[in-house]
Amino acid sequence: MTGATEHEQVVMTPKGKTANSTTIMIERKLLKATNDKMHVAGGEHTGIVINKETALENGECSPAQLSLEFKVFLINAQTKKPTQESRTLKFWFRSPKNSDNGLYEENHAGVAQDFFRELVSPREFPRDYVGFIKKIMKLMQHDYQEISKLEVELKQLDEPIQVPSRPLSAEESTLTNGQILTQEKVLEIIESAYPNPVTIPEVAKEHNWDEDEIAQHMSELQSRELVKAMDHGAFTRQQSHDTQVTIVKQMPTMVSSKQPTIAIITALYCEKMAVDTMIENKETFVRYTTVGPSSPSSEPRRARFGESNVYTLGNIGAHRIVCTKLPSVGHTREAMTAAGNTTTRLLGTFQKVDYVFLVGVGGGVPHYTDYNKHVRLGDVVVSCPTRNKGIYLYCGNTVVTDKGFDFEIKNYSPNTFSLQEIATRLKASADQDASVAPPWLNYLSSGLNLLSSQKESDFNAPSAETDKLYMSIGDRDLIEVAHPVAQDKNLKSKPKKTTTARKSMTASTTASKSKSILKKKILRQEGCPRIHLSPIASGRQVVKDDRLRQQFASQVGALAFDGEFDSVIESILGNCKDSFICIRGISDYKDGSRRKEWQPYASLAAASVMKAIICGMEPPTNV
Repeated sequence: MTGATEHEQVVMTPKGKTANSTTIMIERKLLKATNDKMHVAGGEHTGIVINKETALENGECSPAQLSLEFKVFLINAQTKKPTQESRTLKFWFRSPKNSDNGLYEENHAGVAQDFFRELVSPREFPRDYVGFIKKIMKLMQHDYQEISKLEVELKQLDEPIQVPSRPLSAEESTLTNGQILTQEKVLEIIESAYPNPVTIPEVAKEHNWDEDEIAQHMSELQSRELVKAMDHGAFTRQQSHDTQVTIVKQMPTMVSSKQPTIAIITALYCEKMAVDTMIENKETFVRYTTVGPSSPSSEPRRARFGESNVYTLGNIGAHRIVCTKLPSVGHTREAMTAAGNTTTRLLGTFQKVDYVFLVGVGGGVPHYTDYNKHVRLGDVVVSCPTRNKGIYLYCGNTVVTDKGFDFEIKNYSPNTFSLQEIATRLKASADQDASVAPPWLNYLSSGLNLLSSQKESDFNAPSAETDKLYMSIGDRDLIEVAHPVAQDKNLKSKPKKTTTARKSMTASTTASKSKSILKKKILRQEGCPRIHLSPIASGRQVVKDDRLRQQFASQVGALAFDGEFDSVIESILGNCKDSFICIRGISDYKDGSRRKEWQPYASLAAASVMKAIICGMEPPTNV
């Protein structure tokens, strides 16, 4: 078959084949003619050409501009045994000098990331060789005109297959196995409710557990001095011995000079512990509110949801601080009301507060191909405006449209961005001179020293081997993606490869950059969290779906998600506080609630950055 019209086609050409590997090239070509060794697709595949003749090895005139390597685990249809395959994608992009669809170098990684996400989308994940190649060609043809050429290498591997696992969310655990009664789970419930006390019948009823078993765990937690008994059969978290705690019916009157001007709001117990280590001369006040049964058949006496309060006061630098812990976060009516009411009482009690910090854990938004943009566990994301001047973006609902999804967004911003400006200066200073330890690293080290001697959670950073990055591809199958690395094209070292579960992948990304570009990379310092500046996103519907979360984050420019704090922020704005900021230490790649082992360290990292920002503020003048 011969054609006479010159027009651009997407052409696949075999490049090489060995006993265990195949390499093909997929590129855009202006074809003047075709021959009988080419298959020219028609119908819906018009514009695609399969070249049956293997290309001669004549050398590549230019190295790939970016490469991405990953592993695939598939189940053999006949033997039912898993097979392991390595796949490598090498990218070349059009130049803006030569094409209207050209791409500047700083945009290469972003386009490659979007391409990879679509390639492994749960909607139509290519689980076989033919489907994989076909989807690459269709994406190049219709959606990624910026890519001029892709080289694909597929190699069979004989490495031992290890089946890793990912941490399940609380929702997944409940749906699959239910919540197992353990001493750690009982402590988690007590810490989550704090400062509200809980009773054994309440816990048993909510989780369908045996009261006697709960009572045994409570007794053991008391012997470990982690839980203390209160009146009427209630229990609450035991404070550290070096923390001065005063039980009050109402907050004592304070002289003007002792009134706090900064309020810090936390949600998890470990978050409050982390913040408290940053405060000097601190004292803690707890106010319990309880109601008693009107008859023997009534509910056990308990603290009303959200009505107990804990306030820790002290100093950070030249500033007076008050820190509280919310009894719960989420978007149930009860949780929303409790979080908003706690915030309103805080700001009503301490009326000289001008600045509000929301400090704690969150989930990072990974960038699979861009080392500079990639957020890792232990990093800190500070809420700063990017595209629409919003620093906190809540998605209340998602509507499916012909073009994808429309998100109903609540956009929150402070009236002044003074705190964000300090965070921006701190990041710029740390990025410009890597030889000088940033201030938050010293605060982090001091916090670890203070917490090491206490009978509390382990606030040290978990092993880097536990920092696993997953993508869902549907049917509970996963892709495990390795973290992008800063690597020069002349370096021979390769990124470490990791293993994955059934029908899953491990991806490692390397960007072939010139030395001049490599110098622009902000290299990570081991043991030092990196600061990222972006809006913080939230919303239960987008968080629980990988594809929705990625699309929402990309649309609004967010680098982190957290639990739903919109009712807290509405209370802050309703109380006319002009300056507030969210600081999220990254403990997972969802919303901060999935990886318990990273939460203490991530909380301490966030608290350390918080202290650096506070110490960068002007001393108060209204004392």
